[in-house]
Amino acid sequence: MHKRWVLKPGGDPEKVTHLAAALGVAPALAELLVQRDVNTFAEARAFFRPELSNLHDPFLMKDMDKAVERIIKAIETGEKILVYGDYDVDGTTAVALVYTFLRELGHNKIDFYIPDRYAEGYGISFQSVDFAADNGFSLVIALDCGIKAIEKVARGKEKGIDFIICDHHRPGEFLPEAVAVLDAKRLDCSYPFKELSGCGVGFKLIQALASTRGMPFSTLNKYLDLVVVSIASDIVPITGENRILAYYGLKLLNQSPRPGFEAILKFSNVNRKPVNAVTEANGLVNGNEGDPEEFIFSRELTISDLVFLLGPRINAAGRIESGRNSVELLICEDDEKAERIGQQINDFNTTRRDLDSTTTDMAMDAIKTVPRLRSARSTVVYNPDWHKGVIGIVASRLIESYYRPTIVLTQSNGLITGSARSIKDFDIYDAIDECSDLLEHFGGHKYAAGLSMKPENLDAFIEKFETVATRMISEDMLTPEVEIDLDIKLNEINQKFMRVLKQFAPFGPGNMSPVFQTNGVIDNGYGRVVGKNHLKLTIGHPEIASAPFPAIAFQQGDHFPYISSGRPFNICYHIEENEWNGKKDIQLNIKDIKISPSE
Repeated sequence: MHKRWVLKPGGDPEKVTHLAAALGVAPALAELLVQRDVNTFAEARAFFRPELSNLHDPFLMKDMDKAVERIIKAIETGEKILVYGDYDVDGTTAVALVYTFLRELGHNKIDFYIPDRYAEGYGISFQSVDFAADNGFSLVIALDCGIKAIEKVARGKEKGIDFIICDHHRPGEFLPEAVAVLDAKRLDCSYPFKELSGCGVGFKLIQALASTRGMPFSTLNKYLDLVVVSIASDIVPITGENRILAYYGLKLLNQSPRPGFEAILKFSNVNRKPVNAVTEANGLVNGNEGDPEEFIFSRELTISDLVFLLGPRINAAGRIESGRNSVELLICEDDEKAERIGQQINDFNTTRRDLDSTTTDMAMDAIKTVPRLRSARSTVVYNPDWHKGVIGIVASRLIESYYRPTIVLTQSNGLITGSARSIKDFDIYDAIDECSDLLEHFGGHKYAAGLSMKPENLDAFIEKFETVATRMISEDMLTPEVEIDLDIKLNEINQKFMRVLKQFAPFGPGNMSPVFQTNGVIDNGYGRVVGKNHLKLTIGHPEIASAPFPAIAFQQGDHFPYISSGRPFNICYHIEENEWNGKKDIQLNIKDIKISPSE
């Protein structure tokens, strides 16, 4: 697929020069920092050395005092508490975190509830409210959902059940009548950081509870592995508080993962090593869901690994059977039990991958055979028999091939239900909101959303959504964009450059692994196609004296006939450190290749 290369604007030259001198780093690295709004020595120190002490006071969040007061009352009076969460990674990690912490406080009248994806759907369900009432729960703490559950919370209130909502999705016009609604995206909430994951909101809740109980912050460190997995899997920005939480969560995962994560990692292809330094620079490849496990090398875990290795397996339980299995795994303290549940979840993941592949093929065929889809600015495909658990993944895969805002729909419990994924600069939540008169329910983010509708509204929805997409999408937006941080020469790359670059991690949205561009390079003549259409090259520059660099270019084997001719070409790439047999080498991970304009 053709891609547009867009070079980011350069930073203020005076700021770059001053920062490079103050830090003693190459101008290119100072330029990267200025691009990230890091302009002074003090800001660079905070960026390179995140501190947990810089997390915000949780009581700055609207209703936090009410939530803490209600939970402490429930504990002191012996009420039954139900911890409720969505069936995805963010929801199950949040449930594991809050459930475990409340038990640590000594409260044993507690259980957790994960809705069935197929029988109940996303968020708080009427069925779950009835379950809480029938089993004597008087307080429900809802995590990663509930911000739009107005009718469900109202039913709970009628049955004598109080709700505390901990969510991070956009609110609707009205809020549920809960005891407390914790959501930094509330218009009346002045909390300084708006991009916490659902599990992140849960962490702020236990931070507030711990503070009220006089517990040192260090007692919360053991929960940071759950938080970082939610941050990575929910694709929230790794800036501000999320960067601090992710930094320390990754350290914990690499040094001492909980039994549940250790069990899942045994089924991955990562050969992990103990970590005593900053995580290495292997950034999030893209925001899509997938399993590129053949690409994993011997190294420490990164945000990318959580997205592609841990996340899909934790999600698989909710997609194929029940998300409750994932929570059981995450709260498990016994290694043998964790390995048994891990094996089961890995089997679910294998089933999920098979369903994913089959459904993707069917959706691709539909696009090829339906005339309106070939010319449309959006992709909306429907099959009542598709498995609800994989349609979000399929939507991501269709974008990889066709690069259009995509909604994949199936049928469940008498409704048509679907998952939506978007392209750069297209707010799919807003687009779906314009079609809300045709929907029963919807929710989500700028780049991912879920929705449901009555079957008789399907055709009208497809037509209206395409009208909205046509109005909002320019021609340029339909071509994938590679955003390039810097144009550099190969001789600027050395071990010192790499040591500093590694400290930019953890990488992810808002702090992506830098993309560099170098023009007029050549292969040394020993390049070859490996694996599934990948290129293994050794890159040099005929006019610049520097050692050649090994390079890998995934899914770009089609360029080999040109490259093997010895003619120059342009590359954009990540700079990574690859370890093999105990030796570390700098490697270029090529994102895209363009032949020289003269050719």
